[in-house]
Amino acid sequence: MNNVTILNHPLISHKVAILRDKNTDTKQFRELIEEITTLVTYEAFKDIPTVEVEVETPLEKTTQQMIVDDSVAIIPILRAGLGMVNGVHSLFPTAKVGHVGMYRDEETCIPHEYYCKLPVGIANMVAIVLDPMLATGGSAIATIDLLKAKGVKHIKCMHIIAAPEGIAKLHEAHPDVQIYCATCDRQLNEVNYIVPGLGDAGDRLFGTK
Repeated sequence: MNNVTILNHPLISHKVAILRDKNTDTKQFRELIEEITTLVTYEAFKDIPTVEVEVETPLEKTTQQMIVDDSVAIIPILRAGLGMVNGVHSLFPTAKVGHVGMYRDEETCIPHEYYCKLPVGIANMVAIVLDPMLATGGSAIATIDLLKAKGVKHIKCMHIIAAPEGIAKLHEAHPDVQIYCATCDRQLNEVNYIVPGLGDAGDRLFGTK
């Protein structure tokens, strides 16, 4: 799958190891999610639209590429996706932010939308969907369906940990969407949790049960 990038970088692997640990507290877990997101952002932004501008240095004028204004929107899937927002903003603080709320039916695992608020002009932006865990792929697929219905043509997905099943389903549903994951785990278990995984990312981010 040419549109799937699994980073597996030593720095990321080190941070993911701490992230997985059941003894890692909420504060450190949240910080690690942001740090890993920043590392994934570096890769995901490699083909963001740019424009050539003129800059005057202390020595002379030169030209340099800069990211086009209002060209990027990040879309965290509530609630766990919120933990990734600052990781993107640490590198690119002017990215617009939309929010999509999805909850998963515990019996059917089918995602249901309960909230959607997107930036004005998003149809002309690169929309980057944020969700720490790509498990069944249902929430990501539903969010991309929603974005495409709004006219968005350029979409990427960023995840911390993915299951092979989720990657395959997302790629099958939306082969035009670029997928970036810090790491890919072994599989989903019988209740569709990623294993070895890290548990429930939302609960660990926000200290809930």
